[in-house]
Amino acid sequence: MSNKNHPFHLVDVSPWPILGSLSALIMMSGIIKWFHFFNNSLMLMGMATMLMIMYQWWRDISREASFQGLHTYTVTMGLRWGMVLFITSEVFFFLSFFWSFFHNSLSPNIELGMAWPPKGVETFNPIQIPLLNTLILLTSGITVTWAHHSLMENNMKQATQSLLFTVILGLYFSALQGYEYLESSFSISDAAYGSSFFVATGFHGIHVIIGTTFLLVCLLRHMNNQFSQIHHFGFEAAAWYWHFVDVVWLFLYISIYWWGS
Repeated sequence: MSNKNHPFHLVDVSPWPILGSLSALIMMSGIIKWFHFFNNSLMLMGMATMLMIMYQWWRDISREASFQGLHTYTVTMGLRWGMVLFITSEVFFFLSFFWSFFHNSLSPNIELGMAWPPKGVETFNPIQIPLLNTLILLTSGITVTWAHHSLMENNMKQATQSLLFTVILGLYFSALQGYEYLESSFSISDAAYGSSFFVATGFHGIHVIIGTTFLLVCLLRHMNNQFSQIHHFGFEAAAWYWHFVDVVWLFLYISIYWWGS
């Protein structure tokens, strides 16, 4: 690779894709086992192996970008298009949940009592925790943009501070959503409303956890001087993903929490 005369990155043989797939299979099987037999040992084992593989795969890619110089302009443009297409696929993923929600809410059938929300379901007050979570995510969108501009202006101290604020806000959001789930008067098995609510907000919650982890890795890399004023696509991809999470939450809040209640 040291004598290559092209700008492309021909990746080395890596064990992480196949091991990541197997750990995802183990974790998914463990979730099914947990649901049916109330035993979460297989799920925890799959989750542990998944986290170890994530760490080592991220370490390898960070090494390629920061120390081996393999992320040339051409490679970075490919990564940008990959991230754009990934976020586009995520948009359609959430679109299916919104389609299901509006299909059920705009024409509730006889099994739902021809009413939305169904009778007996006590919905969340949209101006309590949901509104606070909306403010938290909007604030985190501001802080991650502040971090990006600080990085582009070579202000490393402010980039560290604002990125730390973003990670803290992401953790705060997840904690509040967990508390909201614990206090819920209905469950995922309570008619189409419970299914629509917990699947849509639950998958968004998972995305928040993934985005927070993404930003935390970027914070650690930044503190180890792996980002520069012009070479920081890892952080830029995390910021794009976080803005996507923000926008999806706004639609969830307006449609499910406010209009749907």
